[in-house]
Amino acid sequence: MKRLVLPLIAIALLTASCNDDRALERAMKTITAEELRDYTRILGADSMMGRKPFTPGETITVGYLASELEKLGFSPAFGESWFQEVPMVEITTAVSGPAVITAAGKKLEFSAPDDIAIESPSMRQYVELEDIPMIFCGFGIVAPEYDWNDFEAVDVKGKCAVVLVNDPGLYTGDSALFKGRTMTYYGRWTYKYEEAARHGAAAVLIIHETLGAGYDYSIPRKSSISPGLYQETAQGDPEPCPVTGWISAGAAEKLFRTLGYDVETLRKEACSPGYRGFETGASISLRLTNSHVKNISINVAGILPGRTNPEEAVVISAHWDHFGVGEAENGDSIYNGAVDNGTSMAWAFEIGEAFASLKKRPERSVIIFFPTAEEQGLLGSSWFASSPPLKRDNLIACFNNDLLLPIGRMKDIMVTGYGQSELDDMLATAALRQDRYIMPDPNPETGMYFRSDHFPFAKIGVPALFARGNCDSREFGKEWAAEQEKDYIKNKYHKPADNYYHEMNFDGIAEDARAILDVSYRIVTSDIRPRWKPGSEFMNNR
Repeated sequence: MKRLVLPLIAIALLTASCNDDRALERAMKTITAEELRDYTRILGADSMMGRKPFTPGETITVGYLASELEKLGFSPAFGESWFQEVPMVEITTAVSGPAVITAAGKKLEFSAPDDIAIESPSMRQYVELEDIPMIFCGFGIVAPEYDWNDFEAVDVKGKCAVVLVNDPGLYTGDSALFKGRTMTYYGRWTYKYEEAARHGAAAVLIIHETLGAGYDYSIPRKSSISPGLYQETAQGDPEPCPVTGWISAGAAEKLFRTLGYDVETLRKEACSPGYRGFETGASISLRLTNSHVKNISINVAGILPGRTNPEEAVVISAHWDHFGVGEAENGDSIYNGAVDNGTSMAWAFEIGEAFASLKKRPERSVIIFFPTAEEQGLLGSSWFASSPPLKRDNLIACFNNDLLLPIGRMKDIMVTGYGQSELDDMLATAALRQDRYIMPDPNPETGMYFRSDHFPFAKIGVPALFARGNCDSREFGKEWAAEQEKDYIKNKYHKPADNYYHEMNFDGIAEDARAILDVSYRIVTSDIRPRWKPGSEFMNNR
């Protein structure tokens, strides 16, 4: 009898595994290109009014998202509610006249927003800077682990810090300097604003450069003339810089040439360890008027409770917000955001439907999460991460997507932030089952890992994966795929042209959804806890 025990156990385990595989296979069949198309067409329609927070478009959008989650069989994630309130303040900044910079005895006038893209996160109604000194602070980074401090030799309190975009490693080719071409959080514009504020700066200007920023100057320019959304701060919270913004490459070159410097030379010098910033001898004057509207925006989430461990969950996320109705281009003023981020919300819905279709509920819970205000600095996902519906330690993993291009089936699955966690290894196995391969983001200098809604999860220690087919078209190859992405970024990204088109091909997004379903299914039907890999800056954040 004892001899029969191990074979019987093995047979039982094999049977359970086969049953699980068949259940997963059946669930995958619910993910279709047709349904992805339908979701994207609706979410990218003019009737959604560009899905901007604090507008009627928000009310329409969040109502639709909640009703669809309910149709799929999910339950409200926030007690009895589908909605989580996110307190924010909308600040509209008007710049009075040009920015006047006195340099080498000359008065230079720079127009806002064409030369300098100015915003103000301040709760002051009026902000006036009168001839405050401009201090060049290299990359504006303080990173003890890299023995780097761009503020060590300068005092920026009450002054204007002028900093370079991205990290030193991008411009040297030295993979040992920071992370080489891969942007760290120190290279992100949000960090540079935060660090300047910590040093008491009255203003901070980032010198724009397309390679380092990941987009051309039109993006911060457009942002500066639109109302900005910010997390509402409580009394006693650190004050942000009263003035934040970007100076265009041309304007920066004009300024520093007047001062006797060359921007490219300064950039090369600032890449050297031990580099020290300096007072430029220039001063800037600005006058701003801020108007404030405090309001509540909405995160939307549904939960499919687990069968045995409902207190543990995997999160599938995709932001719902876009830019609403704004500056017209080619006669169109509705920023529909069909790709950014309609396709990703469709992806999340299809994964949710697949889980809901399972006859046997997974052991762990599944949360489908649609955060607000991603475009304004990940505000909704940051709020969720700080106040999740479950204990933080019980958020097992986050799978997020943003800007899924509907250009057909891809051989690759591109992992943004490759090498961070064991989720990469699990995805590699799933990719093989689709006759695909995973690859790192070929443009790590753009810092995309810090620019979407998985990042607030990573900051609290939750392993987070951002992966999508992007670089190697099964039908047309790599060069064609690169051209499609380039065309989207140049002509549609954050523009009214980001519309739904019948020509969109959703077959690749369907495959991406099935790959993430494969990985997340194996987590929620087990006790697996993916870990951060050694060297990840998030490894000790749990």
